[in-house]
Amino acid sequence: MIKDEEITRLAKDILEAKKVVVLSGAGMSVESKIAPFRGPGGLWEKYDPVEYGHITTLRNAPEKAWIMLSEMQAEIMKAKPHRGHIALAKLEEMGLVSSIITQNVDGLHHVAGSKNVIEFHGNLQSVVCMDCGYKVPSTDVSLESIPPSCEKCNGPVKPDAVFFGEAIPVDALSRADQESNACDLMLVIGTSAEVQPAASMPHIAKRAGAKVVELNISETPFTGYVSDYIIKGPAGEVLEKLLNKTAELKGSV
Repeated sequence: MIKDEEITRLAKDILEAKKVVVLSGAGMSVESKIAPFRGPGGLWEKYDPVEYGHITTLRNAPEKAWIMLSEMQAEIMKAKPHRGHIALAKLEEMGLVSSIITQNVDGLHHVAGSKNVIEFHGNLQSVVCMDCGYKVPSTDVSLESIPPSCEKCNGPVKPDAVFFGEAIPVDALSRADQESNACDLMLVIGTSAEVQPAASMPHIAKRAGAKVVELNISETPFTGYVSDYIIKGPAGEVLEKLLNKTAELKGSV
C-alpha cells in the first residue's frame, strides 16, 4: 500500500527542486497493456530480434523484417497513455518536470502531452523512409500487405526507432547527459537499472549532487545504493497521487 507520507515527501522534494528530470523504463508501459517483447511469451521468443530486427535485414530483406515489425506496430498502435503518463505531462505543464529520458519505444509520453522527451531508442509512433527520409504517422501505414513502402519514392520504410546495428542517436545521449548532470532531483520510474546507457543516468545525476528517487514495484540495483529512497507501487497510481499532492501543496504555498 502506498503511504500518504511517502507521496507527501516526494511532492515536497519536487517543489523544492530547481530542476527535476524523469527516467522511465519498461515498467512505465506495463499499465498501458503493452505486452513485453522480452521474457516468456514475448515477441522475441517467436522471432530472434537480432535477426529480424537488424537494420541489415530491414534493408536487404524488408519482407522478413516486417513479419516481426508488423506485430510490434500493431501492439503499440492499440496502446493508450495511462494516468501516470498524463500526470507527468501535467507536472511538466506546471513547470515542475524539466524533461523525460526514456528507454521506451511506445511514444506514449508524447501522446500524453509531454514536450521535452529524450528517447534513447526512438519510437514506433512514426515510420520513416530509409531512402528519402519522408516520415508519416504509423497509423497512416497499412500493414495489410508487407513490407510497406514509401508513398513518395517507393523506398523501404522503417519504424522511427533504433534497430540492432544502429547507434543510439548522439543528440539523445548528449541531451540526456546534460539533463542528468544539471538536475537536482531525478525520478527513476519503472526501470530495472540493467539496460545501458539509461542505467548510467542516475549515477551521473547522483555524482552531480542530485537526489535520486525510485518509483517502482520492487527494489532494483539502484535501491539503497544510488537512490535516496523508493516508493513502491504501480507507476500510474503513484504518479497520479503525486500530481494531486503536489498541486495541493503548491496551491498552499
